[in-house]
Amino acid sequence: MSESWDVVVVGGGNAGFCAAQSAREHGARVLLLEKAPREWAGGNSYFTAGAMRTVHNGLDDVAGIIEPPATDRIDLDPYPESEFLGDLRRVTEGRCDPRLAEILVGESRATMGWLHELGLRFELMFHRQAYEVDGRFRFWGGLAVGAVGGGKGMIADHLRAAAERDVVVRFDAHVTGLLTGDAGDVRGVRLAGGERIEARSVVLASGGFEANPAMRSAYLGPGWDLALVRGTPYNTGDGITMALAAGAQPFGNFSGCHSVAWDAGAGTIGDRDLTNQLTRGGYPFGIIVNAEGKRFVDEGADFRNYTYAKYGARILREPGGRAVQVFDAKAMDLLRPEEYQAPGVTKVESDTLDGLAKELGIDQGGLVRTVEEFNRAVTGERFNPTVKDGKHTEGISPAKSNWAQPLDTPPYVAFPVTCGITFTFGGLRIDEGGAVLDTAGRTVPGLFAAGELVGGLFFFNYPGGSGLTAGSVFGRRAGRSAAA
Repeated sequence: MSESWDVVVVGGGNAGFCAAQSAREHGARVLLLEKAPREWAGGNSYFTAGAMRTVHNGLDDVAGIIEPPATDRIDLDPYPESEFLGDLRRVTEGRCDPRLAEILVGESRATMGWLHELGLRFELMFHRQAYEVDGRFRFWGGLAVGAVGGGKGMIADHLRAAAERDVVVRFDAHVTGLLTGDAGDVRGVRLAGGERIEARSVVLASGGFEANPAMRSAYLGPGWDLALVRGTPYNTGDGITMALAAGAQPFGNFSGCHSVAWDAGAGTIGDRDLTNQLTRGGYPFGIIVNAEGKRFVDEGADFRNYTYAKYGARILREPGGRAVQVFDAKAMDLLRPEEYQAPGVTKVESDTLDGLAKELGIDQGGLVRTVEEFNRAVTGERFNPTVKDGKHTEGISPAKSNWAQPLDTPPYVAFPVTCGITFTFGGLRIDEGGAVLDTAGRTVPGLFAAGELVGGLFFFNYPGGSGLTAGSVFGRRAGRSAAA
C-alpha cells in the first residue's frame, strides 16, 4: 500500500504540530504520523507544565496573547532579547550554536503570537512563576507565560487546530525508515509492516532518545539506564537513528540531557494524569541531602528555572541514584501544591531531624550534623523568593548562595527524589530553515527537523521554558521550508 502527500511530519508533539500547521498555511497537503496510540497523544509536550520562555516588553506586550488575569497587582519586568540570549549562553556555558540561538530568541515573541492565532491559549503562570510579596505578584526567572491547562491543554488545542485546518493526523503509525532516491534525496517514509508513504518533504519531530535505556547508556553513560522517564515511552530515538542512516550529521551534546528531581516513588514512564506534578522544584527553599545525610549541590545557585534541568543528573550520581529534599515548616507555603501535595506524593514528616532520618532510612547522625552546620552558616539580609536575595551560607561546602534560611521550625518534611529524564540534547544538525545537513555540511534534499531531535541548542543545561519555544520556532520554520 502506498499514498502520496506534499509534506509528512513524523511526531505529534508541539514541534510536530507547529511544523504541520506551518506547512499547511503555505499550501501543502500535510499528513502527521504519530507512533503512539491516540490515548498517548502529544509526545513529551503533553507532560510539560506548558511554560514558554519568550522575549517581551512587559505586561502590556503579552496582554494580547494571554487570558485576562484575575488581578492587576502584577509586577512583570520586560524580558529583552539580550537577556534571553544571555541566559541561554550562560547556562549552556557558551556552547549553544550562535545562529540557532539568535533565531530562537529573535522569533520567540512572534511565534507566540502565531500560536495564539492558531487557537492556542496562554496565561500568566501565577501558580509556578510568581510569589506574592508586599501585596503584589512578582514574576521571576525570566519566565511568565504558559499554555492554559499546561501540556494537556496545549495538546488539546493543537489537536483541535489541526482538525480545523485539515491537517490529517494518524496515530499508531510507527515510522521505521526514510524512503530515499538514488541521489540520497528523501522521498517519503516507511512504516512498520512495510507501508510506504511518499512525500515531497519529510519533517522529523519525533523527539530524542530519552525513553531508550540502551541509547541512554551508550550516549549519556553508565547508570543512565536507571533513570525514570518523565514523559512518553515512545521517544526512543527513531528519528535520529533513521536520519543518521540517511547520512545526516550528528550534532550537539549527545552526552547531555534535561533531567530533574523526580518523585522517587514514580513509575518508570510518565504518568498521564499527574504529568509534571511529579517534579520536585522547590529545593531552593530547603536543602538536598544524599543517603549519608550530606548536601552535594548549591540549592540556591540561581532561580530554579536555571538549575532544575541539570540537578537530576547530580542526583543520579549519588549513592543509589537518590536524594532527599528537606524543609522545615517555614518553607512549606513556598512549595507548589501541584507538586508537593499531589496524590500519592512520596513524603516523610517528623518533629525531629533524627526521627526524619530514621523514617527515611538515611544516616541519622549525618543529617543532624549537616543541618546543624548549615544553620550556623546562614547569614545575609531579608529573605525574598522573587529575587536572588543574597541570603547565603559561609564556611560550609557546598555553599548555598541565595534563599538560605535555618531549618529550625518543626515539623520537618522530606521528599525522596531520584532522577527523572525529560529529553536528550544531542541530535541532528539543521540550517536556518530547518533543513537537515549531512556530514559534509550540505542539505539532505527533502529532509527537515524540529523539536528535541535538533542538536546544538542546549548543552549541560537549559533555561526553563525554552524547549517548547524552540520546538515552536523551528517547527514553524521547518514546516514553511518543507512546503516550499
